[in-house]
Amino acid sequence: MYIAFEGVDTCGKTTQIGLLQRAYPDFVFTKEPGGTELGIKVRELALHHPNIDEKSRFFLFLADRSEHLAKIIRPNLGRTIISDRSVVSGLAYSSFEGFDAEAAKTMSLFAVDNTLPDLVIILWLDESTIKARLSMKTADEIEKQGIKKLLEIQQTMPRICEELKIKYEIIDASKTIEEIHDIIKAKLQ
Repeated sequence: MYIAFEGVDTCGKTTQIGLLQRAYPDFVFTKEPGGTELGIKVRELALHHPNIDEKSRFFLFLADRSEHLAKIIRPNLGRTIISDRSVVSGLAYSSFEGFDAEAAKTMSLFAVDNTLPDLVIILWLDESTIKARLSMKTADEIEKQGIKKLLEIQQTMPRICEELKIKYEIIDASKTIEEIHDIIKAKLQ
């Protein structure tokens, strides 16, 4: 089973996936971008270099997604794969002014050969929690777009899952780390 964790920056995906790695050492764990050698370079370029055009950033993520499919996802189908992000966030984060959503969807599905997660777990935050968590870290280029943009992205994720016919679960990410972990483990069973 291929399971993707989604949510806006600071929702706790990385924390929860780290806990799952300890609980399920036989699962395959990965992330987008950054799950491959190319992905590490894409992540650095896309998230930490100012002045990259939004369309260029989108194409960088597509290249990573295609490489990720070839090197991580496809070779491990049949095992349980847990991915920090997927095509869902790729489409949600690409909703910038002047970019055709249908074109983005077509290119994204092409990049992943229509291989989609079996389940998406969306960690959901309210505006005040996002603000509080962002205030405790240095913002990357995407986070610098502001809270309003992050809330729009979050609202888009369930709709994208529905459009792509991907089963999804929304979990309140303002709960404690332990409560969220217990909910996730119950969903995995």
